[in-house]
Amino acid sequence: MTTSSKATDLLALHHAPELLTVVNVWDAISAKVVSDTEGTKALATASHSIAATLGYPDGEVIPVEEMIDMCRRIVEHTSLPVSADLEGGYGDAADTVRRAIGVGVVGCNLEDQMKPLAEAAKQVESVMAAAAAEGVPDFVLNARTDAFHLGRERDRGEVLADAVERGKAFLDAGAPVVFVPAILTEEEIVTLVEAYGPQRLTTIAIPGTPSLARQQELGVARVSHGPLSQNVALTALQELVEEVQRGGGVPKTMRILN
Repeated sequence: MTTSSKATDLLALHHAPELLTVVNVWDAISAKVVSDTEGTKALATASHSIAATLGYPDGEVIPVEEMIDMCRRIVEHTSLPVSADLEGGYGDAADTVRRAIGVGVVGCNLEDQMKPLAEAAKQVESVMAAAAAEGVPDFVLNARTDAFHLGRERDRGEVLADAVERGKAFLDAGAPVVFVPAILTEEEIVTLVEAYGPQRLTTIAIPGTPSLARQQELGVARVSHGPLSQNVALTALQELVEEVQRGGGVPKTMRILN
């Protein structure tokens, strides 16, 4: 499949009535394991997890070349469409997206970091224009608003209103989907879906959010897992170490996956 056709497939998965779930990956082997698991339809990277894998803190500290190279390795280990978490764009979001498309990425998360709305919307426009110029007009920009992430100390209703306004602006600027990472209530999800339209909202599977089945009923397009999947894997590793230190060993449930 071509990069363009994979993007079209990924876009269709977001717009289908069936909820798209992605368990985020961070390197070649995690990509292979998730991709090979029955039922997986697409992959998404987690920037926090990739940065941690390579010894960097989260927050665009990792050089963009290293982030893109890991995306390349992930793409090479799956036949499924891959969306990349590109944080805030590493100083030049359009160029970063061009680089990502060059290694086979067909969608991305892009943080607004609560920049002035006009500036953030212009960035969305520039990214979609860059993708179209690279021959991938169906590039799945999952335009992230950090309204909740950076607004924890503010009035919850005001934060929700910001998320509605900013998400609608990003959709008007050409993004097909909006990502609102937070522990959202069912009522907040309903408000966001009503504002954006069905199959336009991405959420994150933080414990405490409505079930996947309920989010599908509410019209959510996609549920991601961000760095939570790596935390689950590292928890299993730490539990093995603890069991070994108690005199035990590898659990009988272990699978040979590589």
